[in-house]
Amino acid sequence: MLETTLIPWAVLALVVSLLWKRTKAFILKSPLDRIPGPKSQCLAKGNIAQISERNAWSFLDHLTDDYQPIVKLNGLFGKRVLWVFDPKALTHVILRDQDVYEERASSMIFRRLAFGPGLFSTDGDHHRRQRKLLNPVFSIAHMRHLTPIFYETAHRLAEGVKNQLKTSQSNEVDILAWMGRTALELIGRGGFGHSFDPLLESKSDAYADAVKDFVPTSARLNASSVLMLMSRPFAKVGDRYPAFRRVLRHAIPWIPFPALQDMKKLVDTLDDTSREIYKQKKLALVGGNEELKIGVEEGRDLMGVLLRANMEASEEDRLPEEEIIAQMSSFTFAGTDTTSNGIARIVHLLCLHPEVQERLRKEIVEARSANGGHDISYDELVELPYLDAICRETLRLYPPVPFMGREAKKDSVLPFSQPVSTVDGSAITSVLVPKGTTVFVAIYSCNRNKAIWGDDATEWKPERWLGDGVPKSVTDAKIPGVYSNLMTFLGGGRACIGFKFSQLEMKVVLSDLLSSFRLSLADGDIVWNRAGVSYPSTHRSGAKPSMPVKMELL
Repeated sequence: MLETTLIPWAVLALVVSLLWKRTKAFILKSPLDRIPGPKSQCLAKGNIAQISERNAWSFLDHLTDDYQPIVKLNGLFGKRVLWVFDPKALTHVILRDQDVYEERASSMIFRRLAFGPGLFSTDGDHHRRQRKLLNPVFSIAHMRHLTPIFYETAHRLAEGVKNQLKTSQSNEVDILAWMGRTALELIGRGGFGHSFDPLLESKSDAYADAVKDFVPTSARLNASSVLMLMSRPFAKVGDRYPAFRRVLRHAIPWIPFPALQDMKKLVDTLDDTSREIYKQKKLALVGGNEELKIGVEEGRDLMGVLLRANMEASEEDRLPEEEIIAQMSSFTFAGTDTTSNGIARIVHLLCLHPEVQERLRKEIVEARSANGGHDISYDELVELPYLDAICRETLRLYPPVPFMGREAKKDSVLPFSQPVSTVDGSAITSVLVPKGTTVFVAIYSCNRNKAIWGDDATEWKPERWLGDGVPKSVTDAKIPGVYSNLMTFLGGGRACIGFKFSQLEMKVVLSDLLSSFRLSLADGDIVWNRAGVSYPSTHRSGAKPSMPVKMELL
């Protein structure tokens, strides 16, 4: 009887607890309330919808141009969020206090469940141990070895486009689709020593389709986010017991969320393919087939190099098989859209500025002529000044990923480069960031900060990187990015480990395309959409990724 009467009280206590959790941010004061920022447009979503929508660019410009480099945003259900592009504050977030400001738990859980315990889903000492083994794999020496592989892929791309033009009634090509196929093939050949796409013809590949469908399918998981949060313990157990992670995925068809079931099929395709490639590599190294072993040992792909390095590493530095396999899907996911969409952005800008395109083509043709008409070597290619300036300026003004989220694991003091005016008119040089606060590393805003880059910071001007280089204000700012005083590839222990790989991909593909084709827009109404990775579309295609370009054979 007593137990029955206690049930309503227990339910009431649960309801009160949930209500307090959702409303306490509206009631309690926070030290972050002193930081100026835009008003909330929605009680539940705050400003998050404004930075997340497809046409968020004007709001991001508002945050960059009309506020100080520390901005308070309103998060979900009144939670305070910081938009940070002050260099000193960023240095603490991604360098000095990087163990305090870690990736958000929900992102880490999702990537662990999807890809396993790879570099992008581990943290702390676990992450550092993986990165220590992987860093040499992305060295300049290995990039030199990969250059011929990249050129061979770029040549096949050019031939594939020519074949399409021969059979088409027009010279219009969806360059974004071609760049997506090429980026995957470059990762496949350069990363795993495996070809996913011949590029010379259209060919369906289950792995390629899974990579292409991953982001739109993951976006549909919003309805089941509660389930993903409940999976926190499952993800941690799955790190230690890989079979458990596979059992969990097998249970998903019984859960009434179609998006989860679709995601399971994609993840299984990525995982099965990665395991098969890994199995072949390992058999070649440890098996009895001497010819295959020599082939892998002499191979230039990153996975072969990683396997050899792992076998030679000390016991404490060696990675388990499950972690090596997890790197394959992780790198593919991280590198395909960012690189392909980055190249597409440069192509778009070259079409908008034909004089820049002609000057760049002249630089590339002259470099090839000086090399006897052959492919430009790695050392010469990366030093071509105008090509390098165009890549840097595009990555500055249009970073494929405009911001990244971090979460304060404990109370921390965040210092500023310059005093910040508070809402009451006083000035502060630091702020207490409470535990649990989301901090957005504002890549877009830092790269466009006029106080650092000058009044022309929002203009695309490759020439700013030539001659005497960027203004002294840029170097004086001490921006903590790993690449060229930019935040595009982040910095610190979670900086993009493959940024040299990506840069080489971009330069090889551009040099080969511009040697063969003159580019112009087939549809002048190109719109770039804010997403996890920014992508182009047209009014004809709606939200569907697309960028039609006219390609005239030289």
